[in-house]
Amino acid sequence: MDTVEDVLAGYRAPGGLVLDKVIDHLDRHCREFIAHSPFATLATADAEGWPDISPRGGDPGFVHVLDEHRLLLPDRPGNNRVDSLRNVATNPRAALMFLVPGIEQTLRVYGTTTLLRPEDLDVDLTEFGRAPLSVLQVTVHKAYFQCPKSVMRSGLWDPSRQVDKTALTPFGRVLKDHCALETDLPDDATIRADLAQEL
Repeated sequence: MDTVEDVLAGYRAPGGLVLDKVIDHLDRHCREFIAHSPFATLATADAEGWPDISPRGGDPGFVHVLDEHRLLLPDRPGNNRVDSLRNVATNPRAALMFLVPGIEQTLRVYGTTTLLRPEDLDVDLTEFGRAPLSVLQVTVHKAYFQCPKSVMRSGLWDPSRQVDKTALTPFGRVLKDHCALETDLPDDATIRADLAQEL
C-alpha cells in the first residue's frame, strides 16, 4: 500500500506565484470580486472535525465587506438546520469560496468567525425586504484567487452545457424517496413557488 508521501510524490512542486498570491487581507481586487458575487459556499467543521459546506446566495455583493480584514455574511431563512452556525460556536474557523457568473476564477477566503445579531451592527443588511436572522462576521486570515482550470473543465458558465430540468427526477419525488414517505409531495412548480415566497 502506497503512503501519502508516495502518492503526493507524483505532483510537481507549486510555482512561486501559486504560493505568493496568498495574502492576509482583502485587497481592492478581492473586494471588487465579492461586490460582484451573488453566490458563495461556506465551509465549517464541528468540534470533532466533521466538515460541512453550505451554499449562500443573494444579490451581487450580498456579503458585505467592512474593511480589509472583516466581512459580514448575513444568514437568510433556509431549512433552519443551522449546522454551520452551530459549528462556528465550537470551532470558529471557516472558509468561503466566492463565484461570479461568467468569471472563471474563484476567490477563497479563510478566517475566524463571530456570530452576531443584525441589530448589533451599524450596517443595513436588509435584502428581499427582510433583515437577516443572524450575521457571521469573518476576520480574514488568508485570501487568494483560485486557478480557473476546474471551472473551465466543467463548462460551468457555458449555456450549451446547462442540464435540462427534465433530465433529473422531480425534486418532490427525490424527497419522497429520500425520506421514505408514504404520500406524494407537491410537484416541482409548487415547491419552487413556496420557496420563492420565503426568499
